[in-house]
Amino acid sequence: MLEDAITQWHTSVNARDPERAAKAVSDPVVVLGPKGAGAITPEQFAEWVERSGITLVPRSRHPISERLMVVEQDATWPGSESPTRVATVFRVAGGKVSAALRLPDLEAALELAALCREMAATE
Repeated sequence: MLEDAITQWHTSVNARDPERAAKAVSDPVVVLGPKGAGAITPEQFAEWVERSGITLVPRSRHPISERLMVVEQDATWPGSESPTRVATVFRVAGGKVSAALRLPDLEAALELAALCREMAATE
């Protein structure tokens, strides 16, 4: 379920399919990126997919727990000369991505994911 939900997320983002993107995430979905962090609605996520024009090609997957995975990706935007390597911490609940926390590199994403796992374990 974890892997399937993250694959659906990537497919909808890379296809720039707002309807499919809204269905791939929970309500709300927690996001983190260079412009900030917070909880947004599926509709706001779909708008971001259309507006950003980003493509995120998965390069490596790092399972953290039953609900958490870090995916290293090559990111491109309209006008990019070459891909930028980033990494995203994904949390999945109910078959949908409930958090997508994009960080500048794999090390930072793995550290955040480990912290998230430890926080969840002590609830």
